[in-house]
Amino acid sequence: MIKNVALFIVVSLLISCNISSKKGDKKESKKPTTKEYALIGKQYALSTKKVLGKNLMTAIQKEGTIAALKFCNNNAYSLVDSMSVLYNASIKRVSDKPRNKKNTANAEELKHITSFKTKVLNKQKINPFVKDNGDKVTFYAPIITNGMCLQCHGTLEKELQPTVFSEIKKLYPEDKAVGYAANEVRGIWSITFIKKPK
Repeated sequence: MIKNVALFIVVSLLISCNISSKKGDKKESKKPTTKEYALIGKQYALSTKKVLGKNLMTAIQKEGTIAALKFCNNNAYSLVDSMSVLYNASIKRVSDKPRNKKNTANAEELKHITSFKTKVLNKQKINPFVKDNGDKVTFYAPIITNGMCLQCHGTLEKELQPTVFSEIKKLYPEDKAVGYAANEVRGIWSITFIKKPK
């Protein structure tokens, strides 16, 4: 009797281990979903935004808006590049009205900017999304203006001071990124990264 009980326990444990092992295998081989890739893209965007925002706020608090402009001119692009290296991704902030020509949206990105703008105008919910590109995915999310943005991107002599505007023209002679109000789409995050293996 004791022998049978012991045998039953051993067999039960082996079956249990086998089942949990198979469940584990399924989890490991499960391909990430579009939703999971969207979360990854969002994490990359938020981390990059945090790095830029922290440095920008420090410049504004220490020396004012003009210092922040100079900081952006000298450092913003390299900071975004360093985040791209960190995440092994192509992280871009692009616009239909860029300040820096390097941030000009391509045809695909312009399409998404227009779509986000339409949704904002119609007061529809705007959700970031992912586009499947074979072995890679691209995450798109809107960049929405707020009060702080308007110090450098608002309307001249309203939020945008003439001295700041004059500095913008010196640093960015072909600037198009002014005249915004709060809660407008100024551009998008366009982040491309390699899919996780199956």
